[in-house]
Amino acid sequence: MRMKVLVVAAHPDDEVLGCGATMARHAAAGDEVHVVILAQGITSRGKPGAKRALSRLGQAASKAAAVLGARPPVLEAFPDNRMDSVPLLDVVKVIEGHLARVAPRVIYTHHPCDLNVDHGVVHCALLTACRPLPGSQVERILCFEVPSSTEWRSPLATEAFAPNWFVDVSRTLHLKLKALEAYASEMRPFPHPRSLAAVEHLARWRGASAGFKAAEAFALARAVQPA
Repeated sequence: MRMKVLVVAAHPDDEVLGCGATMARHAAAGDEVHVVILAQGITSRGKPGAKRALSRLGQAASKAAAVLGARPPVLEAFPDNRMDSVPLLDVVKVIEGHLARVAPRVIYTHHPCDLNVDHGVVHCALLTACRPLPGSQVERILCFEVPSSTEWRSPLATEAFAPNWFVDVSRTLHLKLKALEAYASEMRPFPHPRSLAAVEHLARWRGASAGFKAAEAFALARAVQPA
């Protein structure tokens, strides 16, 4: 059955790094894939030309979505790496608006214990917006990993990323890598975890962990089975 899918990410490129190949798999199956990116992805770096850089990131996000077969992304403007300075309710209200607009059955978002503070805020706000109230259409919420954030968290944090949901992306991994080429300014040379080679190695390892040639791994945050 075709369904609506919503990806809620903090920054441009998080959506592709976290679940790009799964997005492409959904799109190939005829699902309607929507993307919301909540924070500006570069302004915290303090470099000149931030407005031009933000424009280029927005163009990159649209190009990446097209490669994956997703709808053009919606970019909000919360402050980069400072979402903890914004009242959580403000973030929740924005997400609630997108939930009402898309009415998704499946949602992908960040793991709560990533090193990046915005990732944790987005997770908390998303779970709040998706409170399992009567009439909710959301059936599944899956948390993805983002290279150079999820694995860099402190070992003393409350919860490590421990995937319990694996998606076979053997046929769509190449689209994820192609989509990441749109984000060339955000990628780094190997052996940095935010490199094309490292992203592919991670997919191969996650695949090997589940008996696939390649996989994206998730932590299941919530699942409900409707009547």
